[in-house]
Amino acid sequence: MEIYLVRHTTPNIEKGICYGQSNIDVAASFKNEVDAILNALDITKETVVYSSPLKRCTRLAQQFSKNIIIDDRLMELNFGDWELLNWDNLPKKASNIWMNDFVNVSTPNGEAYIDLAKRANEIFTEIVSTSAKKIIITTHAGVIRSILSKMTNIHLKDSFNIDVKYGQVFKIIKQNNTLKLL
Repeated sequence: MEIYLVRHTTPNIEKGICYGQSNIDVAASFKNEVDAILNALDITKETVVYSSPLKRCTRLAQQFSKNIIIDDRLMELNFGDWELLNWDNLPKKASNIWMNDFVNVSTPNGEAYIDLAKRANEIFTEIVSTSAKKIIITTHAGVIRSILSKMTNIHLKDSFNIDVKYGQVFKIIKQNNTLKLL
């Protein structure tokens, strides 16, 4: 089995804005970014495509297949009250508490990173348990980091050391029930 984790392309939003589960569209560079992603993938008619329901992911997933399995568990972190606020303008006390333990502390009316990791790894386990030969998952940096963190035994608090660029493709092979990041 081949699994491709693909981060969405550049979103159409000003830098410095917190936009986890906000439904942001893609930037004007979308077509060029898609061309680069398509060069990194080996898509066949049998390829199964999963996607976060957010527009920046579904627009990309539609480039791979007309049949997409949408799952909310593939969504980015829910930043709650912080959605669409500038990171620099967040309430300092609350943001410092969250930054000191983002794994376990929820954002106001949002979720903690451990909650994202639980749902992301739950759907990933289901996906890799299917009989599909090739799978593409279009999702977000937080989801990808949490999956790779579990696969490589990196603690969630250290997973932000995993660089996940817009449009980046991570290829995973499953052989003999073992997952290997290539």
